[in-house]
Amino acid sequence: MLDANLQSQLKTYLERVTRPIQITAHADDGAKAQEMLELLTTIESLSDQISLTVLRDGTGRVPSFDLGSPGQDIHLTFAGLPMGHEFTSLVLALLQVGGHPSKATAEVIEAVQNLEGEFKFETYFSLSCQNCPDVVQALNLAAVLNPRIQHVAIDGALFQDEVEQRQIMSVPTVYLNGEVFDQGRMTLEQIVAKLDTGAAKRDAAKLATKDAYDVLVVGGGPAGAAAAIYAARKGIRTGIAAERFGGQVLDTMAIENFVSVKETEGPKMAMALEQHVREYDVDIMNLQRATGLVPAGDDGLVQVQLENGAVLKSRTVILSTGARWRQMNVPGEDQYRNKGVAYCPHCDGPLFKGKRVAVVGGGNSGVEAAIDLAGLVSHVTLLEFDDKLRADDVLQRKLRSLGNVTVLTSAQTTEVLGDGQKVTGLVYKDRVGGDSHRVELEGIFVQIGLLPNTEFLTDVISLSPRGEIVIDDRGQTNLPGVFAAGDCTTVPYKQIIIAMGAGSTAALSAFDHLIRTSVTKSSGAVAEAA
Repeated sequence: MLDANLQSQLKTYLERVTRPIQITAHADDGAKAQEMLELLTTIESLSDQISLTVLRDGTGRVPSFDLGSPGQDIHLTFAGLPMGHEFTSLVLALLQVGGHPSKATAEVIEAVQNLEGEFKFETYFSLSCQNCPDVVQALNLAAVLNPRIQHVAIDGALFQDEVEQRQIMSVPTVYLNGEVFDQGRMTLEQIVAKLDTGAAKRDAAKLATKDAYDVLVVGGGPAGAAAAIYAARKGIRTGIAAERFGGQVLDTMAIENFVSVKETEGPKMAMALEQHVREYDVDIMNLQRATGLVPAGDDGLVQVQLENGAVLKSRTVILSTGARWRQMNVPGEDQYRNKGVAYCPHCDGPLFKGKRVAVVGGGNSGVEAAIDLAGLVSHVTLLEFDDKLRADDVLQRKLRSLGNVTVLTSAQTTEVLGDGQKVTGLVYKDRVGGDSHRVELEGIFVQIGLLPNTEFLTDVISLSPRGEIVIDDRGQTNLPGVFAAGDCTTVPYKQIIIAMGAGSTAALSAFDHLIRTSVTKSSGAVAEAA
């Protein structure tokens, strides 16, 4: 199961453990259980610190295995075979159970250790989900750090009976003490903040003490990361407030058009972005959502209001808030989100194995989603509003070669149907004949483009009819000292490499603005840099 090269790498990693690791497997004679035992036996052979015990007494989920260490109160379980995207989760769990320290900040570790109460987490994941490892790894670490936290990571495709019973149609889905805790990508910081109800208030009080910045970047995607790096390299006081570092890149499966990098994955690139920013003197404020912008007053400082009530001030601001998946905005969509309505075919596709699904959107994303899903589900219906598909010809040819795909053009989705618990179908209008039609299905994947995250800027800054921030070729908005970059702007092409260039441009423009603008209180850093 693990080739020689992978075994060699894993053996090297396992040399870092400082205490014994006990693996307790729950197995039967099934094929999946035998695959699990083959994997675990190989892992045991790679380190003298690891011992394996196999139980066939019917206890626990089968197949599954627990990771522990003698003398340590750790409750960490994998139910299924953690390969694919989750193999890294397994490696990290082995290292952390074996005493190797994590890369989490001391502040986050202390917050986890101080959590009071009993927390039994269950995370349902799919092996093709790029969002799931972040959640699995966060909760695994929490289980290692705090004996009051238990975590079971469950392969939803392998435990279909549980998925059906709990009506799980989106991964990652996290249960806490038997009730749904959250869905989607989460960091350990976000999980702790949700468990610790007083965290937001304390965080706001801490942010309120911060001095004004020379450049404040709002958003942590490619544009924001590039802006922060370029600003910090000028030696000026730089801060970055991000709702989630990486932005939309975190939801991108494969990246094959980033010049000089043949191929990579979104989460890997997002991690590299954050690591690069941390190489510089940048004040990183994560989990911060902007809710308002106040133009500069007599003091020359622009104010950015945050969701937790804090206000940050800066001489210049770079808005790089990115975009999110556009919704259909039809009846039933909100009601059945994560109950059959999904936005990530890579993440949630395996949960619809053998079922009927629809893909709404005929661009590259929609057609790629339909092609991927066709290999998993029984039938795909692709609906495109226009009278023809907009995807590249090569993708269209591949799509039309598939026998279990129906393509409907001039089709306007008008309603999502359900039984109160899950999706049962959709209604679309034929834009040519005007008739309405009903399609019976179990899942709907929405792929109709992006919506800029600029609602908080309405009536404050110039926006295009699509809600994009209007900028010039220097990234300047209509407000003095306020710049913008990336997918939230009127830049014509929404691409990672273009966003990075735009972020760099905005930072250089902000610096130029600082050294050319006469202010009452000049910054020593700017004076020195100039």
